[in-house]
Amino acid sequence: MHEDGYFDEPVAARYDESSADMFDPEVVDPVVDFLAELAGSGRALELGIGTGRIALPLAQRGVAVHGIELSKAMAARLRAKPGGEAIGITIGDFATTNVEGTFSLAYLVFNTIGNLTTQEAQVACFQNVAAHLEPGGRFVIEVGIPELRRLPPGETMRVFDASPTHWGIDEYDVANQGLISHHFELVDGHFELHSLPFRYTWPAELDLMAQLGGMRLRERWSGWKREPFTSESRKHVSVWEKPV
Repeated sequence: MHEDGYFDEPVAARYDESSADMFDPEVVDPVVDFLAELAGSGRALELGIGTGRIALPLAQRGVAVHGIELSKAMAARLRAKPGGEAIGITIGDFATTNVEGTFSLAYLVFNTIGNLTTQEAQVACFQNVAAHLEPGGRFVIEVGIPELRRLPPGETMRVFDASPTHWGIDEYDVANQGLISHHFELVDGHFELHSLPFRYTWPAELDLMAQLGGMRLRERWSGWKREPFTSESRKHVSVWEKPV
């Protein structure tokens, strides 16, 4: 695999355009409101900072943001944006990379925890975050609920998006809690396939990972506007706290 992982230069070059709906202020603003409230006057650490979709507007709210990012190509896109030079970036695997100083908030958005494709790596991520948090600090994860209930018996594929320019198909490996997200994207008049491996998780499993890291669940919602989390929720936004 390329040193930038699955987010190499070709992917980074069109990432913002291909994810344009995720950059809409109606999507971004509730995330920034939620995180800014938790960060308070402290520093925030984003794991998988990417091109700065959340970090840049959060920094504009007065929060000092530092990011960990495996892909140098994605980090370069962030650096080139207005305000990007003011955000510190450490290149590395966010499960194990150490950053100087402590933080009042650490966060992972948009299913990024699943980029760690083993349980061991996900547990290591929680432990790494706990080591970086101040006492009373919070760790926030936004991640989807596995769609197993929507898979017909014997099927492994689920279409999660279908449009004239993009088809998204999730391929589940239930025995190993694996998921490959296949994206067929229209680029320059032809479709290109880009497949990303993930490890899906359950909320209770993440709570156990937090306990192993010495943290406890503080709140769980189905969205950034603090919508109630129910059996029908398609994703969750969870907040764990490091004890004072």
